[in-house]
Amino acid sequence: MNFFVEAWHWLLDPANRQGSEGWPAHLLQHLGYTVLAVGLAAAIGIPLGYLVGHTRRFRDLAVGSSGAARALPSLGLVTLLGLWLGVGLKAPMIALVLLAVPSVLAGAYAGIEAVNPVTVDAARAQGMTEWQVLSRVEAPLGLPLLLGGLRSATLQVVSTATLAAYVGAGGLGRDLFLGLKTQDYPQMLAASALVVLLAIALELLFELATRLLHHRNPTPEENR
Repeated sequence: MNFFVEAWHWLLDPANRQGSEGWPAHLLQHLGYTVLAVGLAAAIGIPLGYLVGHTRRFRDLAVGSSGAARALPSLGLVTLLGLWLGVGLKAPMIALVLLAVPSVLAGAYAGIEAVNPVTVDAARAQGMTEWQVLSRVEAPLGLPLLLGGLRSATLQVVSTATLAAYVGAGGLGRDLFLGLKTQDYPQMLAASALVVLLAIALELLFELATRLLHHRNPTPEENR
């Protein structure tokens, strides 16, 4: 029988859909890991990116650090942190955050840097403080590029979050690794398809948010 048909049957099997070890529960865990990792990365990357973009300082350091973080092998990092911190969610979550921060950071400072300097100078001429210039002018106008950074980070995390199961956490990786261990290829295919569908769904949400934002506010390039 075709593996795709068998994967579909695996998804429909009530034994694989019920309880805390069913694929719907693992799908929700996977989504939760993604949201948490990107949220933590945003809490780190956005303030740093705004600082770099607004002050025009430490850009080389930010770019170099981001490049170094992108170069880290995800599986190796998860394994190393798992050996250090033990099994569970802590190790893969740290790895996912490190993976997501560079994209968020780049989107944040690129958005601020892309704002027309004339607009910023006009805001200062009106007596705005530096904080007001950042919060009322630069951040709103740079939001489309920041959203692009968050979008990239989310897609990277949702695909890499399967490694969480490698060190004892949950998510769709549990079905994938279990299928690999037992040579249940339909289960592996079904889990992989769910990851892909989740990534597509998140991509569509970001595309919708980008379109809505574009209709409400022009991009920094259009403000030039």
